[in-house]
Amino acid sequence: MDAPTTTSADNGTSGNSGSRWFTPRKPPEQPEAAQPASGGSGDAAETTDPGPEKPTSSPCAEPPGRRAAAVGPPAGPPAGATDGVSGRIAPPSSTGPATAPDTPVTAPEARRQPAAGGPPPTAAAPPGSPAPPGATPSDALSSRAAPSDAALPKAASTGTASPDAVLVQRTMAEIAPIADKVTSYFYALLFTRHPDLRGLFPAAMDTQRDRLLAALLTAAEHIDDGDALAEHLGHLGRGHRKYGTRSVHYPAVGECLIGALSRYASASWDDETEAAWVRTYTTISQIMIDAAAEDELRAPAWWYAEVVSHDPRTSDIAVITVRPDQPYPFLAGQYTSLETPWWPRIWRHYSFASAPRSDGLLSFHVKAVPAGWVSNALVHRARPGDVLRLGPPTGSMTVDHSTDSGLLCVGGGTGIAPIKALVEDVAEHGRRRPVEVFYGARTDHDLYDIDTMLRLQRSHPWLAVRPVVDNRAQLPDAVRAYGPWNEYDAYLSGPPGMIRSGVDTLRRAGIPAGRIRHDAVEELVVAGS
Repeated sequence: MDAPTTTSADNGTSGNSGSRWFTPRKPPEQPEAAQPASGGSGDAAETTDPGPEKPTSSPCAEPPGRRAAAVGPPAGPPAGATDGVSGRIAPPSSTGPATAPDTPVTAPEARRQPAAGGPPPTAAAPPGSPAPPGATPSDALSSRAAPSDAALPKAASTGTASPDAVLVQRTMAEIAPIADKVTSYFYALLFTRHPDLRGLFPAAMDTQRDRLLAALLTAAEHIDDGDALAEHLGHLGRGHRKYGTRSVHYPAVGECLIGALSRYASASWDDETEAAWVRTYTTISQIMIDAAAEDELRAPAWWYAEVVSHDPRTSDIAVITVRPDQPYPFLAGQYTSLETPWWPRIWRHYSFASAPRSDGLLSFHVKAVPAGWVSNALVHRARPGDVLRLGPPTGSMTVDHSTDSGLLCVGGGTGIAPIKALVEDVAEHGRRRPVEVFYGARTDHDLYDIDTMLRLQRSHPWLAVRPVVDNRAQLPDAVRAYGPWNEYDAYLSGPPGMIRSGVDTLRRAGIPAGRIRHDAVEELVVAGS
């Protein structure tokens, strides 16, 4: 559920490039309750991360924060429990504001989006890649969806499934073939019964549509994996803060989830199944609410960031440097979500292009893709003085400085940005560990940052940079040719297809799967749009 926040458009202009939708130096205010969206335009009041996104339609978001304090046990009825009168789900308790469920990006970025400045689409996006063989029912939530459970950490098997898990999985197996109908009905219920929540979602729902429901179903499928759920849902709960969602939104989502499932899983639905889903949703929502409340004590929901430089490298790639309005802690190799003033509540994921700097500045490499709302705005429209919003940092593609293993880094296109950050991070820690960088591009012209990488190579004898251009060699072949790599930790960054093939190549080259790091493919799908 990677949906952008509510307040951005409430203060906004209707996309006029000369206007500002917030004051850069003004401290962020607590988001107001969402107002219904007006309907069609990209500047209507609505809601990511992610995304990718990479977003779909729902209050969603991303992670991190600062100092945590313990959150006491919930008071009153358990989250998600029915009130015994209306049959509606009672609000989960919390010691602080929280956010509505966030979901991993579920659709490959073959989805249509209008070019910057153009009207948002009204038709549903075309289908993307089919789910891979062996996909679970939640993977099949949408024919457009990438495996939604890919973002869920894998935990050790808990053995025999619990009775609730068996009932939940039976429901999911029944709805898998008709997931589009379930999704449409879910949102129809949500916006009809709770029209005030429409303002938490983007005006155009095509890229956001499947993510909230997909995240809920994926989490439900892993209900027996306590450790994995805590990590994954904690991340989502913290990330949703930037969307302006609160704990009071969760009961509405749960009520409509139960309503949609009971309608379309008629063959398997009974009182026992409904009770299992209520208990499951109670667990999911409370983890997210508690994580958000904890995070509020140590981190803002978002950061304002002023553009201080805009450096075009090619006709469709720019390096953008911003100054956050307050300290922004992150690690080299991580990424964040960006929202522009021209497309409120549309968030996209971008990797940091440098290790943390003493001046606090942050840099991003952005490639404008066809019909990419955010990417085109950043490349062709943003200028120094414009103000963006940043979500919290996330991602685990970071260097383990407790070992001396070599690093094999493979970056394709703008995927060289986090690779550059990793190289700087190794240099700053002062260890002379070998680092091999393969920089892939389609043409010499697309090696837009090769001069920077070669300067780093000249400064650090432990670093080797090897450009690989498609018309002369294939990136996987080049990596294999310079092996063996079985003693290296591998880092992959680039288009989703490159990462998938790269993982296969590296595993065949002898690198264990546990030593291959990359951002979640479903997050990358949204990053370029």
